[in-house]
Amino acid sequence: MSDLPRKAVTRTAKLAALPLGIAGRATWGLGKRIVGEPAEIVGRELQQRTADQLFKVLGELKGGAMKLGQALSVFESALPEEVAGPYRAALTKLQEAAPPMPTRAVHAVLEERLGAEWQTLFLEFEDKPSAAASIGQVHRGVWHDGREVAVKVQYPGAGEALLSDLSQLSRFARLLGPLVPGLNIKPLITELRDRVSEELDYGLEAQAQQAHAEEFANDPDVMVPAVVHQCEQVLVTEWIDGIPLSEVIADGSQEQRDRAGQLLTRFLFSGPARTGLLHADPHPGNFRLLPGPDGASHKESWRLGVLDFGTVDRLPGGLPAPIGHSLRMALEGDAGSVYELLREEGFVKDSIELDPDAVLDYLLPIIEPAQADEFTFTRGWMRSQAARIGDPRSPAYQLGKRLNLPPSYLLIHRVTLSTIGVLCQLGATVRMRDELEEWLPGFLAAEEPAGGQAERQTEEPAEDPAEEQAEEQAEVPEQEPVKDLVKDPAVERVEEPAVEA
Repeated sequence: MSDLPRKAVTRTAKLAALPLGIAGRATWGLGKRIVGEPAEIVGRELQQRTADQLFKVLGELKGGAMKLGQALSVFESALPEEVAGPYRAALTKLQEAAPPMPTRAVHAVLEERLGAEWQTLFLEFEDKPSAAASIGQVHRGVWHDGREVAVKVQYPGAGEALLSDLSQLSRFARLLGPLVPGLNIKPLITELRDRVSEELDYGLEAQAQQAHAEEFANDPDVMVPAVVHQCEQVLVTEWIDGIPLSEVIADGSQEQRDRAGQLLTRFLFSGPARTGLLHADPHPGNFRLLPGPDGASHKESWRLGVLDFGTVDRLPGGLPAPIGHSLRMALEGDAGSVYELLREEGFVKDSIELDPDAVLDYLLPIIEPAQADEFTFTRGWMRSQAARIGDPRSPAYQLGKRLNLPPSYLLIHRVTLSTIGVLCQLGATVRMRDELEEWLPGFLAAEEPAGGQAERQTEEPAEDPAEEQAEEQAEVPEQEPVKDLVKDPAVERVEEPAVEA
């Protein structure tokens, strides 16, 4: 397949084949058990065959289908090794590539959005994409001022494809649940669908990326490419080289794994504190490991390159302070205080009564990485957590079902869980406590009392998206010149409002 299928019937037919295929394999599994195959072996084979088909279809379709595939791919480390091994390569493909859009379609978008003479804006432009993802693909080029750039072009019909796919996938999310034990897939699909409009808006993405680029300019640990030009369906940013994190996961040295893991953890916690924004798409395809100045390759010189700011969570005060307070009190063994704070924040509903000690016992294995000076994340550790929380027979599963995830914490929870999944894929040894002490509000005992940050998130009235965007543009002066970063007559000409398709 070489293009994004735009007819809903085509995409729906492919996605509809997934539950049918799952049902057929279930019948096959029943037959195997009837003739005497052990149930455990049959279950593993069934899970493996289901996953093979799922990721093949999700990778082919791009759109919301691939978006879900990328989100699921970071949880591969939670699967049993005998199941995860055979299709780990397929998951990695989802993180880095998808079938490309035809050259003629790329040129048509560029001509419509940049003008008939769009090629004069570039000294060089590579028709073959260097990367492809769920709603667009990236081409390498040289801007007319000599800068190497990445040109992100949105697939025609991407919005319709995203909504159609995610609506269709939500109908049989329950069937996909066993693929990742302990993960409820339906809320994940709902959250992805709710953020479609933001991800399609390259103006919002340019603002978020430029804010990070300016904050992390000359940072010794994190590098974010600056925005060069933006208009509807096209985003041009500075190009960065480096080793994709998926390659570090597959073939990197332990030194590279540890450095990548430390920097990923640092960015997770420092980003919101420094920019008021949480990068909310932490799959390996969005990160690069960059050598230091003059190609220096010793461990401490490597930097983390961060791409794709299409999905962010806006956290003006950084991560909510109650996260830090509850984490610190849990590490101190203060079950009563942890329970009361969780109740105040809505993690325990008023109608529910739980044993505070049981809640603490539920949390302690999850927060184990924050207990030691350094912690080695492994697939085995991730699998043990998934089994503990995902096994209906376990007390942890029963207690987890009675907990609640407040909407204001939904995206933070998914990003944190996804980042931990990537750390386990890396097998990285990380000093997480160092990052928590420096960047997480409330983690150190002397900080402000719990509750303030959460009150901001849960009590403020919802704003109209259009008004919110207008206010952001007015309040963040560094974003005003994003559409006029190069004072060239040709650029100014194409910066006029584009005609809608």
